Amino acid sequence: MNQPSRRDLLSLGAGLGVTFLAAPVLADPLSAKRKLVVIVCRGAMDGLSVSPPIGDAAYADLRGPIAIAPDKVLKLDGDFGLHPKLATLWALAQSGQARIAPAVAIPERIRSHFEAQDLLESGGARVYDVTTGWLNRALSAASRDGRVTAISVGPEEPLILRGPSPVQSWSPGGRGSADIGRITTTLQDLYKHDPLLGPALASGLQTEAAADALNNGQTVNGRDARALAVTAGRFVASDGGPSIAVLQLDGFDTHANQGAAEGQLANRLKTLDDVVAGLKEGLGPAWTQTVVVTATEFGRTAHVNGTGGTDHGTASTLILAGGALRRGGIVGDWPTLQPARLFEARDLAPTLDVRQVFKGLLQDHMGVERAALDTRVFPDSRTVTPVPNLV
Repeated sequence: MNQPSRRDLLSLGAGLGVTFLAAPVLADPLSAKRKLVVIVCRGAMDGLSVSPPIGDAAYADLRGPIAIAPDKVLKLDGDFGLHPKLATLWALAQSGQARIAPAVAIPERIRSHFEAQDLLESGGARVYDVTTGWLNRALSAASRDGRVTAISVGPEEPLILRGPSPVQSWSPGGRGSADIGRITTTLQDLYKHDPLLGPALASGLQTEAAADALNNGQTVNGRDARALAVTAGRFVASDGGPSIAVLQLDGFDTHANQGAAEGQLANRLKTLDDVVAGLKEGLGPAWTQTVVVTATEFGRTAHVNGTGGTDHGTASTLILAGGALRRGGIVGDWPTLQPARLFEARDLAPTLDVRQVFKGLLQDHMGVERAALDTRVFPDSRTVTPVPNLV
């Protein structure tokens, strides 16, 4: 048998749920109890379907066949509701544990997925100005003693967590394979003297073993969004567990056949709702000290297009949830959908910079000082004021 190459072994390692990106981080048992979970919805999630503005007279005509019917909307108040697939988030909102920011956008008005995701995750004021993620920079700003740590849940570490601060990674592994034991041994032998990959492999195997233990030895099905979120919640809630977690959901680029109460977008929103439900279950009592924030790179056009979908837009809905969240109404202002108020006559206009929400959470929930937020975490953002009283 030919000896496997370094590239082959790295590929095989991915089947173990090992991400060769970071040295191991063992959180101090006295780690901060407050938790922050960020869910990145890739593809540009349609905020006007996530939180239908039922009190806006222009909504139904603008959206046409993809407007959510009044009898289907899960009403939050007289002005806004939630998509019918967001039942868990609606129930949380009824108990004061979920809120929406219905007109949020990144700093620049761009409609490229790649550039917009860069701004959303890097926290920069301009595209490609910053090469690390704002959450990674927040790790060092939130704690000088390493007690605030983070975990990336999924097959790859997103930009939002990349940077000099070490981050744990976990993805459902392939322990069902008969070759896993041999592969593990081979990888350990290969990297035992490697100062970077040796500790990274050890950390990955440790994290995988912890996931098995948290699930009573049951391997998590990576296609089961709720089960994956339950395990992520258990990681975060465990003794000495990470303070910050990031999950990613794809499939929100609904150019055609978007649907209304049912359809392509509805299926993705059901997955998002399942993830929130799974996190709450997995966190258990730690839910009371947790904030979950769901954000996307930009919204979609206010008008439905010729193929029953929507195109790249500007403002979208940001969702907040968690037991640590302060009860309240919508976050930010509503620009209305009147033709004269649409951005470039086609998009929902933003009234809030997404960094304002992130800053508010990092300052009031995670204890990051304002000076660090304005310069290190979100460079050149002194004029971007944090949203107060979210927690």
